[in-house]
Amino acid sequence: MTEVTNDYLSSLGLRPYDPTPAKPKTGDRELGQEEFLNLMITQMTNQDPMSPMENTDFIAQMAQFSSLTGIQELTTAFETLSQSLLQGQALQAASLVGRDVLIPSETADLEEGEGINGAIMLDSSALDVTVSIKDSAGQLVRTLDLGTLSAGVQDFAWDGYTEDGELAPEGTYSFEIVGQVDGASNAYVPLLQGEVQSVFTDSVDGSLILNLKELGNVKFSDVFRIG
Repeated sequence: MTEVTNDYLSSLGLRPYDPTPAKPKTGDRELGQEEFLNLMITQMTNQDPMSPMENTDFIAQMAQFSSLTGIQELTTAFETLSQSLLQGQALQAASLVGRDVLIPSETADLEEGEGINGAIMLDSSALDVTVSIKDSAGQLVRTLDLGTLSAGVQDFAWDGYTEDGELAPEGTYSFEIVGQVDGASNAYVPLLQGEVQSVFTDSVDGSLILNLKELGNVKFSDVFRIG
């Protein structure tokens, strides 16, 4: 029976069905969408007429094809969305040049004749809030007594003068903020203000970087408040 079938297929220019799967060649790459479709058509064309492909097999292969197409379309959509978001962030960041932003930071550079502005984010009201300002050697230069503050963002400003009323020299100064909440001392992260001088893209991860006059380079995503 097999010889008759083979002769019949040969007369039609078709090859007999071989159930033994072909061994993949070393270094074969992953099938693309067009190659997958061509392979499926070839398989259907060369199937054994005495044992045609079952409907379930055909549906399974079509489902695999649909899944491949869907994943590729989803990947393309995410890439497009990512590019759009980056472009939008770049435009927004570029518009910040010359403006002031608040950044979580414990240090800032003081220039002659200028002061440093900052803020505190409080989850609840606090008593006896103080800002201790120290020089690069760790010596206390000035203490700002802010008293009782309510919840929310509360601003403060250092005019650049020491406790003795003298102008503090240029340099890097650190800020420590503490307050009393329910009878216990609570530390806060300083939010310091810096002027945006330029914007550029990180060469490693592509994130947007702001160059601030008083604070150096910071990520655009770290901006707490503009203005």
